[in-house]
Amino acid sequence: MSHLLLAEPALAVEPPAPVFGTDGIRGRVGVELTPTLALQLGYSCGHVLEQDRPVLLGRDSRRSSPMLVAALQAGLLAAGREVWDLGLCPTPAVAWLTRRQQAAGGLMISASHNPPADNGIKVFARDGCKLPRRRQRDLEQWLKRSAPPGCHAGGSSHQRHDLLKVYEQGLLAQLESGQRQRLRVILDLCWGAATSCAVSLFERMGAEVTVLHGQPDGNRINVGCGSTALGLLQQAVVDQEADLGIAFDGDADRCLAVDHRGQPVNGDHILYLWGGALDDRGLLPEHRLVITRMANLGFRRAWTARGGALEETPVGDQHVYAAMERTGAALGGEQSGHVLWRQHHAIGDGLMTALQLTQLIATSSCSLATLAGASFRPYPQKLINVRITDQQTRQGWKRNARLQNGIAAAEAAMGQDGRILIRASGTEPLLRVMVEARETTLVDVWCQKLASLAAAELQPS
Repeated sequence: MSHLLLAEPALAVEPPAPVFGTDGIRGRVGVELTPTLALQLGYSCGHVLEQDRPVLLGRDSRRSSPMLVAALQAGLLAAGREVWDLGLCPTPAVAWLTRRQQAAGGLMISASHNPPADNGIKVFARDGCKLPRRRQRDLEQWLKRSAPPGCHAGGSSHQRHDLLKVYEQGLLAQLESGQRQRLRVILDLCWGAATSCAVSLFERMGAEVTVLHGQPDGNRINVGCGSTALGLLQQAVVDQEADLGIAFDGDADRCLAVDHRGQPVNGDHILYLWGGALDDRGLLPEHRLVITRMANLGFRRAWTARGGALEETPVGDQHVYAAMERTGAALGGEQSGHVLWRQHHAIGDGLMTALQLTQLIATSSCSLATLAGASFRPYPQKLINVRITDQQTRQGWKRNARLQNGIAAAEAAMGQDGRILIRASGTEPLLRVMVEARETTLVDVWCQKLASLAAAELQPS
């Protein structure tokens, strides 16, 4: 293979120091994320991941994904590794198959919910979990080497698109047998990775399926559709009198739902409903759910009122999984639609979540709207993203005295019936300002004030 001969000179060029955020390495293609970096990362993974087993490689539909796949694969081959190319597939398929096939690790090329110009690389260990921080540091050390060893000529690459069917069967095997209502479901696949298998899965479970944005299209992935923009799905559900709609993000590791009235149902409600169903069957140890800081106050108070326990973590499904491992919890998730079920896997899986939610509705005598309405009433919540391009400034927002004074004033005004959460995004140059309170007016006023204050204080003049 001629590309192997090019590997060693390219690998000698030191890349910019990579930053593993909350979900791997992510950035704008050609700026933070380059073919050179991908080549070096592949080579580094070839040495850091366990030996003598293949490395799995998957991608979403972005136009830059085939280029990054080729670069990662060249690096892995240069390190003498065997590569199994899964092709277009969801992120959770790579993670699940890595563990199922006892692979050395897995790499997924995707920027999840980010716009088309971005891309990213997620690295999974042999157990299918996201690479722990210690192993990330090992990779970073390899990436900083200015003169790595010469390339190895023994690598091999194999197309294994057939393994996606194994993943699909694994999802369907988790569904309960028995009679269920045939539901009319509209799926928004947002031109992304879910286009590889979502329709087949829902048809095989017995749903009547209508599809929006159902072809892989890297120019339009996440643009005005999917889980970050529910408007088109909401309208379609109402117009076509469907029972529910489900929207995925670009790599299908999360989903959000829409009820028959066109009202959104987010991850908090999905987690409450699924958790309640498991709890009623005695399948939720200590009645415990794992949530993140973003979980709604209404959700928290309703769950504890029914006798449940909550374990809170920082945002990120790796934090949720770590807490589930520590506490023995069976279910955890995020408001954004990442839901983790120990019986299935260690990362968020939007397809699994969507199938389980659909089954829950199909086996009950109630609509999604009725079930969600009976669960809890969410507190009004508003989130404003403030663009802060300088990473050091963004990460150090807590040191700004005027912003801290503003937060203190807001907390005093809302008392025990409100809260503020400000955090720097781990995947985008954004400071996320969230305010939640019993009264909508307080939410609107203080969220806008704090977002404006953050923009004024943290943006360079």
